[in-house]
Amino acid sequence: MSVLHLNESEFNEKVAGSSVAMVDFWATWCGPCKMLAPVIEDIGKKYDGKAVVAKVDVDENQSLAAKYGVMSIPTVIFFKDGKEIGRKVGVQPASVYTQTLDANL
Repeated sequence: MSVLHLNESEFNEKVAGSSVAMVDFWATWCGPCKMLAPVIEDIGKKYDGKAVVAKVDVDENQSLAAKYGVMSIPTVIFFKDGKEIGRKVGVQPASVYTQTLDANL
């Protein structure tokens, strides 16, 4: 099931219910978000069954973006047992994201 597209109700279930999760906060109009999308898709395939890899559209889920203090997009937030353990803002190489995932699996 590689990358999940979550709304607010699904977010709580999938992220809180997983040991490790990586969530990309993005928007359809965001150029850098479009650049990051294939990286997130690849990571989703690589970590399928090991970690939750998800995307949250900030325009459709504004309260969720506000809850986590997402001020710029793309912002990728890492969670362990439902608690934030790190975040990366802007487009980063895939290794930056996988390093955080690997350290917490």
